[in-house]
Amino acid sequence: MSASVHAVVADLRDRIRQFDGRAQRDRAVLPFGVPEIDERLPGGGLALASLHEICGGGNDAVEASAAMLFAAGIAARTKGQVLWCLTRPDLFAPALAQAGLAPGRVLYVEAADEKSLLLCFEEGLRHGGLGAVVAEVARLSMTASRRLQLAAEAGGTLGLALRRFRHRKEADALAQPSAAVTRWRVSVRPSAPLPVPGVGRAQWLLELARCRAGEAADFDVEATDAEGRIAFSSRLADRSPAAGARRFGAAAG
Repeated sequence: MSASVHAVVADLRDRIRQFDGRAQRDRAVLPFGVPEIDERLPGGGLALASLHEICGGGNDAVEASAAMLFAAGIAARTKGQVLWCLTRPDLFAPALAQAGLAPGRVLYVEAADEKSLLLCFEEGLRHGGLGAVVAEVARLSMTASRRLQLAAEAGGTLGLALRRFRHRKEADALAQPSAAVTRWRVSVRPSAPLPVPGVGRAQWLLELARCRAGEAADFDVEATDAEGRIAFSSRLADRSPAAGARRFGAAAG
């Protein structure tokens, strides 16, 4: 099935949902609390009951950690337990706590391979009793992402596909078709200087590479704090929102 046919089918399903009682639930959002970002997202926040993709700006550990903290901060602001699916046992749990995701809220599933991980991801989304499901995936086909999007809609659960690239050639994955409602890229910027010796709050370049029914943009932000929240960069405090959020143009719907 071609990408254009997929788009037509997705549009038809969206229209059908307007009549089956799920539309109001699907419109629920999780605001970032940052007006410069929320105003770019349909409904004023990150759509719940939906799949979202997050990746680092490169294929090194620093960029991957930034993407992980961004995902953890989002999951931390949901209600209920969070299922975290992975294939590599290298997740540093205390870092999740620093991003607001308390250890007692996280259920870990270590899958043997990516196929098993995607099955766990889908089942977690369909369960309906979780606040969010995060899965660390290297590859995500259009077919797999569509199944996950439908599972998120069915369970009313926020799904975060945290892309972990094993090879540099996989780092352009966000250019491939996906059913995810939004697709994000997180890159590390130098921290803001402090008036005394020390390291300031981490700074990120947060790119909204795709937003269904919205526009792509990028933002200079301060990294996730202990409550799972990001903030508009203090470097831009004296600049207009338009200068801080640079528009890439309309994204695919």
